[in-house]
Amino acid sequence: MKKKVLITGASGFVGSHLVEAAVREGFDVFAAIRSSSNIKHLTSLPVTWVTLSMSDVKQLEAELAEQQYDYIIHCAGSTKAKAESDYNYVNAELSRNLAVAAVNAGIPLEKFVFVSSLAALGPIAYDDPQYIKADHSAVPVTAYGKSKLLGERYLKEIPGLPLVIVRPTAVYGPREKDIFIILKTINSGLEPYIGRTAQKLSFIYVKDLVKVLLSVLHQEVSTGRSYNVSDGQVYSKYELAEVMKDITGKKTYKFHIPIPLVGAIASVMELIYSFRTDSPALNKEKINELNAENWACSIRELEQDFGFIADYPLRRGLEETIHWYKENRWLA
Repeated sequence: MKKKVLITGASGFVGSHLVEAAVREGFDVFAAIRSSSNIKHLTSLPVTWVTLSMSDVKQLEAELAEQQYDYIIHCAGSTKAKAESDYNYVNAELSRNLAVAAVNAGIPLEKFVFVSSLAALGPIAYDDPQYIKADHSAVPVTAYGKSKLLGERYLKEIPGLPLVIVRPTAVYGPREKDIFIILKTINSGLEPYIGRTAQKLSFIYVKDLVKVLLSVLHQEVSTGRSYNVSDGQVYSKYELAEVMKDITGKKTYKFHIPIPLVGAIASVMELIYSFRTDSPALNKEKINELNAENWACSIRELEQDFGFIADYPLRRGLEETIHWYKENRWLA
């Protein structure tokens, strides 16, 4: 009998890759999406598409009880919102609703995997001798990071929830749209940077993150265990662009934009988007994250519990990503 896994946010960047991999691994996959989700790239997969009443715990209980899921991987969340309350509602309150419903539904749930973010812990000082550990004191610098941390805290308070928390650093790969903006700019011949502050960065290729998420289902781990996820390497401020230029042969004009000017641009973007339903990729708060000195994180727990070794260091991951972007005409 196949194990049933419910994957929320299944039409999103990470969720869609996870759905594909879970199908390959032989799970009975139930993919939760919104009614407005674009699933054209996934319609050929043998999965069951579901919509969940995330705001109604009682209805959600009935929906979960009907299918008797063995695993839930909660990928759904909001990375862009107009207010902190919006982030908190989606990333914390709705996550708690799903977890409470899963416990109350009496399903044979073996794991509830919450896809959080390294942003929930926040960055550290450039000269900090240690990387960001899974049990690091949390000092998030964005409303998004605070909402993910709040979600973690809510879930830890639920008795009987077989919780595992996974905190990926910056995730890239085919179909990703935020780091893609940087890659597209570099591809056009421009290489802009916010300020001149030295930085230590970390990345994870989406296939490696998916490998971690599915490994969690197979491995016995303590309830409440947290894992930071990166490829295990630390990169300089300029390394992403240098690797991409080496892969593509592109020449660029490198320049640094003063932080006050970037802040002014972000203010203008926020004003423009105040009349729209969506949110800008750059806002004043996001600058805190983009300009943070040190996002180097420890993956010691992953290495100890799963023997994790990334299959895709930055160069290999970018080669595959750029090939996909070009093949699908996202990049010229």
